Amino acid sequence: MKEETSRTCSGEKNEVCFCPLEGIIDVVSKKWTLQIIAVIGNYGKLRYSGILGELKGISPKSLSDRLKELEGYGLIKREAFAEIPPRVEYSLTGDGREFMGSIRPLMEWMSSRSLHSDERRR
Repeated sequence: MKEETSRTCSGEKNEVCFCPLEGIIDVVSKKWTLQIIAVIGNYGKLRYSGILGELKGISPKSLSDRLKELEGYGLIKREAFAEIPPRVEYSLTGDGREFMGSIRPLMEWMSSRSLHSDERRR
């Protein structure tokens, strides 16, 4: 059995506590996670095919796996409608919207860095 260690932050004034990162890194480090959150957040609600169409290069299996994981983490909501043909829509939960708001500055920063790096290459 793996020995568990417990880490606590000292509460120093300028200390950044990285303890909460342990769980979130598992979520955000997986390929396509941030893009899926962003796409669903931008549209509000999307069907599977809509997400697949927005994310060029993702395989259907990867999208399906990631959606299940994000639902398990409570970041997205999957709503199935009893219709023929069946319809399923994905939206962000409250935690998902809060998460998107938290990563938005990072995405904006990366976007501005990409533009600057293109200018530097010229």
